Formats: sequence, structure tokens, C-alpha cells
Amino acid sequence: MDVLAEAIKSLRVRGAPAIGIAGAFGVLLGLQDFKGCDKDVFFNCLNETTDFLNATRPTAVNLSWALNRMKRVADQFRQLDVAELKQRLLQEAVNIWEEDRKTCRRLGKHGAELIKNDFTVLTHCNTGALATADYGTALGVVFTAHQQGKKVHVFADETRPLLQGARLNTWELMNEGIAVTLICDNTAAFVMQQGKIDCVILGADRITANGDTANKIGTYNVAVIAEKHNVPFYVAAPYTTIDFNLTDGSQIPIEERNPDEVTNGFGRRTAPANTSVYSPAFDVTPNELISAIITEEGVIRPPFLTNLKKNAPNQG
Repeated sequence: MDVLAEAIKSLRVRGAPAIGIAGAFGVLLGLQDFKGCDKDVFFNCLNETTDFLNATRPTAVNLSWALNRMKRVADQFRQLDVAELKQRLLQEAVNIWEEDRKTCRRLGKHGAELIKNDFTVLTHCNTGALATADYGTALGVVFTAHQQGKKVHVFADETRPLLQGARLNTWELMNEGIAVTLICDNTAAFVMQQGKIDCVILGADRITANGDTANKIGTYNVAVIAEKHNVPFYVAAPYTTIDFNLTDGSQIPIEERNPDEVTNGFGRRTAPANTSVYSPAFDVTPNELISAIITEEGVIRPPFLTNLKKNAPNQG
């Protein structure tokens, strides 16, 4: 479990849906060495495991959602013996994984309706199969449109400081045979000014009840630029990413990353030693900058406070 927790914290496992799935299976790793029959001790171990995993990434709500779901299943079947409880938890983790696969496909199909032939899409951070259980969220929309025979060209922000766009998005898109052009993050405004972008589609790590959206740092920049140039700005995320317990984005906890990711990224120093660094992993885009939120239940448009709740599925 320690290895998995470190992988989540260090972004070797990243992407809100993938983090949630990893967390669910992480519960099983935390319990695999429990050999006793005392259920009180078992549930103490379960709680310690979920608390430990939940502390790895505070912003992505899918992690806490999956961990809480695992705990609810254990409580539901508390009357079973420890071995049977472990089997129930294993089945629930598999269910979470399978549900995300189906969700990706449904989300992609709804989002592809927004993509016309010969569209050029701007993306920020990785949102494909490497960030989910299957097809992805924002990239899943692009993949689906491509599969439908539409010609799509993607401009991929490099996504500093860890370059998920450069390292991951470009690889996934090229692997699917989709035209992709890599740009520096600070090039987005210029390509929109040149009229090269038809829409922006990116993912989310947490969406509040009013539609405010936390996503990879730099997302807010893109949203402001898109509004300036009248470019539709779409967020693609499953309903598990929506936190109805939070009313607006000011309540979202924002993770701060190790300064070395900025000053010594990938082992090469690019700033003087002892440079002061502020490195939030995410920013929050206010709902008024978002044209629509693409979910597995359909494309949700403003007012988000009403329409997100109205279209919400019954979740486990």
C-alpha cells in the first residue's frame, strides 16, 4: 500500500478517475496482510488505510468518493466474516473500475456531439486512457469524434511543470492517429487570437455544486483567454468528480507541490538554489467562464447550480 500511496502522491498515478480506482484497490492492499478474525480490529485497519490513502491527494474528489464507497460496502456487510468482507471489497473495487470504463464511453459519446468535422481543439493536461480506466474524459471526447469519422486537430498545451500534455497527451493522440500540435502553455492566447482554436476541452479534479471547477494549474488562464476570444470552453468529467457538498470553488482544497518540480524539474536545475517557489497543483475556474460540463449523463449547460443536480444519477 505504501508503494501505491507514493505513486498517487508523486503523480505516477494521476487523473481524478484513475486516482479513485487506485484508491479502491489500495484499500485491498492495506488489508491483504490482515489475518485475524476480530472484526473490530479489521474495521480499525480499514479506517486507517482509507485515511492514509485519502491524505495523498486532497483536491481530486474521486479519491475520497471511492474510499468512502469502499467503507460503505464494508459497513453494509458487517455481519460477514473477515474473509467474506475482503471478497466483497474486491468486488466493489472491480465494480468501480468497470463503471468508469462505461462512463468514459458514455461521456465521450455525449461530448462528441459538440465536435464538428475539421474542428481544432485545445487541451490542457492529460485526460485520456492514462488518466482513467478506459477512453478518457476530455480526450475521450476527441477519440470518439475521431472514431465517428470526424477530422479533428488538437493543440496540446505542454502543461507545466510536469509536462503531462507534452509527455502524455501527444503520445495518446499520436497513438490514435489524431493530428496533434504541441504548444507551450503561454502560446494558447496567441493561437486563439489567430483563430486557430474552435473549442477548449479539458478535464476536472473537483467540481462544486455551482459548477466552479478545479483542474490542473493553468486551466483558469485558458478559460480567461477563451472568453476573451469567444471560444467555447468545455469541462469533461464524470459525475463522481462533482462534489455537491461544496457550494463554490472557494471551498476546494488546493494541493501545493514540491518546489523542486519547478526549480529542478526532471533532474535539471533551471533556477538558482534557494529560490522561493509557489507551486499550486490546481487552480479554480469560476462557472461563468464554462460553456458546458460534459458528463456521462449528457452535456450540462448553465445554470449549473440547478442543472447539475437535476441530471445527477443515483450514485453508489
